[in-house]
Amino acid sequence: MRLARRSTIAAFALALPLGLAACGNSGSDTAASPTSSAPSSSSSSSSSTTEDMTAKPFGAGCSAVPADGKGSFSGMATDPVATAASNNPVLSTLVTAVTEAGLGETLNSAKDITVFAPSNDAFAAVPKATMDAAMKDPKGLLTKVLTNHVVPGKLTPEMLAGEHKTLGGGTIKVTGSGESFKVGEANVICGSVQTANATVYIIDGVLLPG
Repeated sequence: MRLARRSTIAAFALALPLGLAACGNSGSDTAASPTSSAPSSSSSSSSSTTEDMTAKPFGAGCSAVPADGKGSFSGMATDPVATAASNNPVLSTLVTAVTEAGLGETLNSAKDITVFAPSNDAFAAVPKATMDAAMKDPKGLLTKVLTNHVVPGKLTPEMLAGEHKTLGGGTIKVTGSGESFKVGEANVICGSVQTANATVYIIDGVLLPG
């Protein structure tokens, strides 16, 4: 895996605020409570069906998520995504990287996103020189890597397969169906984890932009 050439970073740095702003809540650093008119019976039924499909996380890696507390599935569902991840020990390396890049508030205030979240083991598998280079460039290279894991919209498993434009300006391809998916070369090990403003799919690899 190779990090993107640094020649792309300047252009990315200009484009990133616009892409993230399009998915964010205006004037708020935390996830806002959704407001909408009362749904019709048919739309209510459709919404209920969607909730049923996304209510239960799936995958062998879900066993590593705490059974209770703020880092559990039910605990994460009440917090915006960066806060939710910070309470989950499976994602501590990701949280450190997000903090270094200064993306915590940006992710927390974004509305309806999907995050492909590398586990601690996924980051551990990245060559040290590659990680060091990214961590030394938090506003450039590290930010580009992290936003390569975020796409607009809360994707259900039925919506996953296909190509998705990332907030970093790249494209990622998801293959698979049911409860078996690959994001690039990474496997989804715990999918359909809900937070207040995002759907999270924990993966076993880091999606380095090429």
